[in-house]
Amino acid sequence: MINREESLKLVKSKIPNKNLIKHMLATEVIMRALAKRLGGDQEKWALAGLVHDVDYMETEQNPKLHARMGSELLASLDYPEDIVQAVLSHNEMNGSKRTSIMDEALYTSDPLTGLIVACALIHPDKILASLDTDFILNRFKEKRFAAGANREQIQNCEKLGLSLEDFITLGLIAMQEISNELGL
Repeated sequence: MINREESLKLVKSKIPNKNLIKHMLATEVIMRALAKRLGGDQEKWALAGLVHDVDYMETEQNPKLHARMGSELLASLDYPEDIVQAVLSHNEMNGSKRTSIMDEALYTSDPLTGLIVACALIHPDKILASLDTDFILNRFKEKRFAAGANREQIQNCEKLGLSLEDFITLGLIAMQEISNELGL
């Protein structure tokens, strides 16, 4: 199977935007935590999180192509089919359907990273270590706050058998573990 080092090299070759790379790293750690919690393959789920936006720079102007081009690239590089499918299906705009729990996990994790980062940035300390679940839940309820973090998508965590509170806690703890890499 393709390993993390190769995947990170691929991401860095395709994505010049450091914040987007940080988003992908955050999605990676949340996916690993979800896999551990739900009994999934931690390496596969983490890789899906790491590479999920590999085509973002190429598809930024045409969101309907996002994840379609990325999944085609990953398939051509012999990534496992379930990772390719999870990447493809994390963007509903391209018409793909989620067919597995890993697909649901990636779809749900993707916007959570943005919500948590936005919360850290408005917190007086501006670091993940100072955040708690209640702070994030309160901001979650403010529709105008971090409006790009799709609330319905985050609430999809219920399809994974997790409450919103449990999912936010899991995501926050996972991201806190790599706070230095995230610069938060």
